[in-house]
Amino acid sequence: MSNPENTLEPELKRAVYLTGATASGKTAVGVLLAQRLGAEVIALDSMTLYRGMDIGTAKPTIAEQAGVAHHLIDVLDPWEQGSVADYRSWAVAAAKEIEARGQRVLFVGGTALYLKALIRGLFEGPAADPAIRAELEAQVAKLGETAIHEELTRIDPPTAARLHPNDVRRVIRALEVHRLTGKPLSDWQTEHQKQAEGLAIYALMRDRAELHARINQRVEQMFEAGFREELQRLASAERRLHPVPAQAVGYYEGFALLAGELDQATAVALIQARTRQFAKRQETWFRNLAEVQLWPVSPRETAEQIADRLSEQIQAAHF
Repeated sequence: MSNPENTLEPELKRAVYLTGATASGKTAVGVLLAQRLGAEVIALDSMTLYRGMDIGTAKPTIAEQAGVAHHLIDVLDPWEQGSVADYRSWAVAAAKEIEARGQRVLFVGGTALYLKALIRGLFEGPAADPAIRAELEAQVAKLGETAIHEELTRIDPPTAARLHPNDVRRVIRALEVHRLTGKPLSDWQTEHQKQAEGLAIYALMRDRAELHARINQRVEQMFEAGFREELQRLASAERRLHPVPAQAVGYYEGFALLAGELDQATAVALIQARTRQFAKRQETWFRNLAEVQLWPVSPRETAEQIADRLSEQIQAAHF
């Protein structure tokens, strides 16, 4: 959706958004907050979209959902890919359905790119040019994924920084937009995204040392819960995983473990380190997105206490 004037859909304007870094406690607080607000949850997460990717994505179990309806979980097979535009379209449709039932909409998750797309819209860009696309695809076939990603780095560093070299489709699209318009995709997206006003967006923020300890513990618990078996099921699936989920935090290292390239202790340490780095990038996103209200939480607070405090704030400020 191209949204230069930020004409935000009313359902998205009325929604509540709970975000934060991985392992900050969003899932538990989100369920309790939904109960207090009379809301249904729409997952704001790029990886819980995938069926079979449960443990490594910390996907909420049926028990953890505690009777609260959750949407946009398990909508894709792991060899498929949904674009940010797809997600936004699905989310708007889900929000309309939830409101039609008389419930409030609560987005819960930590994918900052999805959050930004929801509240500021997306730049669609020019129509695809088959000749340019064929030329770029031939370039990939000849020189490889890394070379074409390096070309994007020279032309559009911000876009290159957020796209993995294996995400060839998006890398090609970014180069195509530049060739067709003479401007980097990141410039177009900046021009077409203006700050939204009056939204209820809260990011749980924990002390850095506490967050790191929670991340380290979560990764250990993943393996205790059967993460290696989950990886084996995915590796033996009828089709090969799409590069985007295959490169997700934890899965990339996990598949290297299965291939015998890493031992489990090394894989655990690498996943912990990469997850800590990911959490730092998430927090940077939230601090730089003006619509987000940072919501510090204490190690002494229970999920119930955090949800109570948030509910009081949201009721007073937005309802």
